[in-house]
Order: sequence, then structure tokens, then C-alpha cells
Amino acid sequence: MAKRPLLTGFIVFLSLAAAFFLGTYLTAWLVERQPSAANQIALVRVEGVIMDADEPVEQLRDFAENDAIRAILIRIDSPGGAVVPSQEIYDQVRKIRAEGRQKVVVSMGSVAASGGYYIASASDRIVANPGTLTGSIGVILEMPNFEELMKKIGVDNTVVKSGAHKDLISPFHKLGDEERAILQRVMDDVHDQFIQAVADGRGLAKETVAAIADGQVFTGRQAKERGLVDEIGSFEDAIRITGELAGIMGRPVIVEPKRPFSLTDLIRTMFRGRIGALMDSAPTIRLNYLWTWG
Repeated sequence: MAKRPLLTGFIVFLSLAAAFFLGTYLTAWLVERQPSAANQIALVRVEGVIMDADEPVEQLRDFAENDAIRAILIRIDSPGGAVVPSQEIYDQVRKIRAEGRQKVVVSMGSVAASGGYYIASASDRIVANPGTLTGSIGVILEMPNFEELMKKIGVDNTVVKSGAHKDLISPFHKLGDEERAILQRVMDDVHDQFIQAVADGRGLAKETVAAIADGQVFTGRQAKERGLVDEIGSFEDAIRITGELAGIMGRPVIVEPKRPFSLTDLIRTMFRGRIGALMDSAPTIRLNYLWTWG
């Protein structure tokens, strides 16, 4: 009978010892695989037509407030989009850059034009592939006109308004000379804002930017020749450059925003092009920093 308590105690001792050593091993294994706070850079993606700034601005702000993040890399693959979201993302990048705690580098994908370039110009360093399509510094406003169609189908549109130009962009009548002049002044002002933003972000004279701000698109190599980008290189090159600017030895650890699965986001991604096309055809005014090719 005396042997049973002794055996039980021995088994308990072995179990505790095994649990201790297993716990120690797992702890060491997990620590070894945790990204070091000394070599992390954040990756923020701006992809597709830019219609809203909330998500990228929130991601940039969160990473800027994270002491473990040494630098921020923005991957842009976008033809641009609406003016205001492009400006809001630009402003957030400029804010991070002004604070000086983290470097901000942009890596350009296949396309980083118009509003995509607007955002890129706010960064500390721009890396483009030689075949990247970028530039397209300009503004576009497109409005459908159904006046002739309405006449053909015998439908008349009645308007009651309180101001002479309240229906300025109505799709049911053609623009008059005065109306066109009003919209052109708006376009010119927004275009000037684009030119000034690029000049400020790139440290170029405004006249230098204005000379190439006619909406034309450039390859990455052509853009470098004009001072619009800093380096020709791949995404991997951009990672390396970001790490070097942050003082990181070796390849940095990439940290991306963690987002839970969202059915809404999935649907938005699947139908992004169709939704954009529907919005483009709607009778409303929306200025775009957008490169169009059709």
C-alpha cells in the first residue's frame, strides 16, 4: 500500500515536469517567431479606382501611432479617382512625413496615375517599375447629355430653380458658353491644387510641374527623367529601400492591416468596376483625378 502513494507522486511529478518543459519550449518557439519590434515596416495598399479615403487614412494613422512600426510602404496600383479622397490620403501621408518619426515610401505597380500619383508625391521616396504608367497630372469632368434623346422619345423636362446656374450640370440640356466657362474655372482651380501638391511633395518648382501637367501619362523610366519618381525598381526593391531608410539590417518584417472577413467588402470588390461605371453615368458632378483610356 505504501508503494501506491509513492507511484502516484512520481507520476504527478513527471506530469508537472513535462508540462513545464513543454510550456518553456512553446514560449521560446513563439517568441522566436514573433516579428521583432526593431525590424517592422507597415504595408498599406491603395488599389483600384479611389472613391473613398476612410480605410487607407485609418490604416496610415494607426501605423503612424504604432511605435513598433519603423517605416510605412504604400503600394499603389490605381489609375486615380475622385479628387477629395485623393487629397485626404495625400494629406495623411504628408502629416506622417512632417512628423518625421517614420519614413513613407511608395511602390508603384502597373498603374499609379493621376490621383494615384497625387498620393505618391507626398511620400519621402517613390519607387516605380520601368513599365509603370504614372503621371497624368490633370482633372477630368464628364457629363452625359440626353437632350437629343429626350426630343426623339418625346419627353420634356421641366425645371423650377432659384438660381440661374442651379441646373448647371443637368444632363437634359447642353452647356452654354457661360456655363462652360464656370466649370472651366472650377477645373482650372482644382488642377492648380494638383500642381501645387506635386510641387510641394516633390520639392519642385511649381512652373516645372506645370510644364508637364497636361494630363499625359509617363512610363516609370520617363517619370524618373522628369523628377516625378526617385528610383526604378520592383516591389522587392521598394521593401529593401524602405528598410534601409528605417535603419533596418536585412529584410524587414512586413506588417499588413488585419481585417476580419466582410461579405460587404467581398461584394464591393467583385462589383467595383460595375459600380464605378454606374456612378460615372449618374447625372451628378464629381471631379476626378483619373487617368482614362477610353
